[in-house]
Amino acid sequence: MKTVLGLIAAICCLVPAIAHAQMPRENAIQTALLAETETPAPGQSFTIAIRMRPDEGWHGYWLNPGEAGIPDSFEWDVPEGITIGALSYPVPERLSISGIMNYIYHGEYALLAEVTLDGGIALGTALPLRVQGQWLACTDEVCVPESGAFGIDLVAGSGAITEGAAFDEYRTRLPRPLGNEAAFEQVGETLRIAIPFPQSAAISAPYFFSRTDRVLDYSAEQSVSRNGDMVIVEVPAEQDAGVVTRIDGLLKIGEHDGLLLAAVPGNVPAAGAPIAGERINSGAMNADIATVLLALGGAILGGMLLNIMPCVFPILSLKALSLAKAGGEESAVRRDALAYTAGVVIVCLGLGAALLALRASGVAAGWAFQLQDPRMILFLLLLVTAIALNLAGLFELPSVSGGGRFADRDGATGSFFTGALAAFVATPCTGPFMGAALGAALVVPTIVAMAIFAGLGFGLALPFLILAFVPTLRARLPRPGPWMEGFRHLMAVPMLLTALALGWVLGRQTGVNGMTLGIAGALGIALMLWWAGNRQIAGKRAWLPIIPAILVTLGALALVPTSMPAQAGQAEGGALDAESFGEARLEELRAADQPVFVYFTADWCITCKANEAGALNRQAVADHFEAQGIAVLVGDWTNGDPAIGRFLERHGRSGVPLYLYYAPGGEPEVLPQILTVGMLTGLGT
Repeated sequence: MKTVLGLIAAICCLVPAIAHAQMPRENAIQTALLAETETPAPGQSFTIAIRMRPDEGWHGYWLNPGEAGIPDSFEWDVPEGITIGALSYPVPERLSISGIMNYIYHGEYALLAEVTLDGGIALGTALPLRVQGQWLACTDEVCVPESGAFGIDLVAGSGAITEGAAFDEYRTRLPRPLGNEAAFEQVGETLRIAIPFPQSAAISAPYFFSRTDRVLDYSAEQSVSRNGDMVIVEVPAEQDAGVVTRIDGLLKIGEHDGLLLAAVPGNVPAAGAPIAGERINSGAMNADIATVLLALGGAILGGMLLNIMPCVFPILSLKALSLAKAGGEESAVRRDALAYTAGVVIVCLGLGAALLALRASGVAAGWAFQLQDPRMILFLLLLVTAIALNLAGLFELPSVSGGGRFADRDGATGSFFTGALAAFVATPCTGPFMGAALGAALVVPTIVAMAIFAGLGFGLALPFLILAFVPTLRARLPRPGPWMEGFRHLMAVPMLLTALALGWVLGRQTGVNGMTLGIAGALGIALMLWWAGNRQIAGKRAWLPIIPAILVTLGALALVPTSMPAQAGQAEGGALDAESFGEARLEELRAADQPVFVYFTADWCITCKANEAGALNRQAVADHFEAQGIAVLVGDWTNGDPAIGRFLERHGRSGVPLYLYYAPGGEPEVLPQILTVGMLTGLGT
């Protein structure tokens, strides 16, 4: 099977994004179109507002988003005789994440525009205003391109103001136009801007937001000073500073106060008395050495524990026995161990990079994100079935050169691909230490996050490394003999059980039709490999049956349903009679001072299923929860859910399981990832 494993490193990073890109999700920034009057007068102007309400922890962007993000885009659909002017943006804030400067808005904000009605519009005429918009919504860790269509229905009338107070509040946050022209010049690598501003006027924590792109370094610190009736801004220049003939921008002079200005080439006076700038809001997690070491240690320990999982243990045990077979060839043993480690670490880094890229593109993905796509579950089902049949001795896959087994021809290459397989099939599992470590990986700088993913791979490979580099331990391994072939056949059992579990997950994701297709594909693969084994026994080349086996795999992947039927994938409350999770329902229960137990699970999460069988679905726990009046909410992440993904993010987790207990009026208590009956029956007492 090791020839097939060479495809894994590429496949694991390319397949999963397809389903996520098509998943429906609610917008994190709620939008609405408002009008200052419901009855605008013909021949006059009035103001409308696109109101933007980011969810907690999210933000929107100014018309120039800074070093990251994309500007908003709105297209109007209005009746003839109506003219809509340019949108006016409020004074923005700054947010620096990992040294990248963003110009943003936290909390509710509004974009205003003047609307003019033609004088010929008759009174009583319906005036439907519609707009189709695209914008970017971000947290400190993930950005999501969003879109929506919304509007308002008005009627031509008297022009009486109906929303004056709200619009007056919106206007207080708009910058005012500066009456005089500013000047700019480039001196060496510095852009200098002189902005007319009376010496007697108050100014607080000034900052220049450039609307013109590529003229200044957004992330660099600005030096702002006063020289008489001029405010002088000095900042490192960018590539277009010396060629543009006009720089548009905004000088922030207070918390929600600013001046719109245009600067043209001219003489700029010398800098004067410095003015203190505002403190930059940084959304980056403090990646100090203690935080990094703690997360890295958790990843290594969590990776080590993955070795006892039923789909990983057979691979590890067979590699350990290969060490015993190698005897005293220290160089060969260590070479294979390092190659195995390289395969594990590279796949973990690949999965980590794909996860970070998906989240940066707007997908609320977490660890084992690829398993939310039924096609990946089906691929794993067929792959694990083939591995189980190989372990059972049904066939031996020859190398691409046609002579000997791949591992026998090149032990290091075989070890590398074995490590890649071990890392890939281990991704459904999380356990102690892993949750916090992978959660931290999503909020620290990218280079630190990749170090944490590498630590996870190192932990997974560590037992094999220890055996390879500590001869005393390796000497305790059983001596090679005929029993090794029987042990190899025995290891087919947990792999077949893994295939059975994957078939169940596929059924939960896609229903009976999808599960039937998976079983049919596995049977087709088994028949092709049985044919290959018979040809090997007869001394013939075995490559011919591999072609239909590949065709069976591709056909099954093309036909498997990718949408979840209504009856599939729904969380079951089990003995606890749980309700489906929803943040509104959680807040409703908490407002009623009812204790609440919330847990998040997925059908492909082995730790989740072990906890449900061993603790959550026990009668003693159900009786205790009923006696204490503890409500139970369950969030099913089998097929992915953006709302659950964002909720997990806020609690520092990148995936499931997550267990929370809310005492009446208290903060949530995060329970360990391995539950016991005693732990659960102690809640609320």
